[in-house]
Amino acid sequence: MKIKVCGLKYPDNINAVAALEPDYVGFICYDQSPRFIDDLPADALTGLKPLKTGVFVSHGIDKIIEKVSEYDLDVLQLHGQESPVICDALKNKKPMIVTHIVDVVKNGRKVMKLSGETRKTVQLEKDVVVIKAFGLDDGFDFSQLDAYVGVVDYFLFDTKTSQHGGSGKKFNWDILEQYTLDVPFFLSGGLSLDNLAEVKKIKHPAFYGVDLNSRFETEPGLKDIGLLQKAFNLLRSTDTE
Repeated sequence: MKIKVCGLKYPDNINAVAALEPDYVGFICYDQSPRFIDDLPADALTGLKPLKTGVFVSHGIDKIIEKVSEYDLDVLQLHGQESPVICDALKNKKPMIVTHIVDVVKNGRKVMKLSGETRKTVQLEKDVVVIKAFGLDDGFDFSQLDAYVGVVDYFLFDTKTSQHGGSGKKFNWDILEQYTLDVPFFLSGGLSLDNLAEVKKIKHPAFYGVDLNSRFETEPGLKDIGLLQKAFNLLRSTDTE
């Protein structure tokens, strides 16, 4: 089982988490999150062994590409309304034309205008892993995932809330039985020391890893190393009873 620790933002804490040897570490690039890496220097991620994961919420593909370059990201986790076309362009490094809306002020009044001068072609140069996240509830329609087969590497199943992750809330894991695709998935949403033993009992053939976040913090973005060490010991032990 792979382990991902998400929502890191402080350099010393990042290094302490990395020393536990998770498989992935996640950084929130969404400015509405309390874990947003607004002032995290790029060199804070230099030399990290875990795969560096950038978490995005309906960002433009050009902004995603900028962050890949800035932080040398290995993995993209997409939590918004990203289409299969966007995922395909990122996973398979296909060029895309993007158009920006510019604000034009006339006679003291702001007018929205599309300008041909803002159109440009962007293309990711680095190979990355693409994770598409979905918020699940009891009425989730798994058929919507079919369109993403072949254009993402993994899914991430989180609890459906308005927060785009990090809610600390657990969804009903029984609905995972409805997932029949071969694309591996991460489990997220309310994972804690209290339920990781149950996580280890999940036998779904596509279950790939866990995403640990808010239940292992002392404050948003600051992970509790002691709690994480206990979680790692539990998840990596061979005892499932």
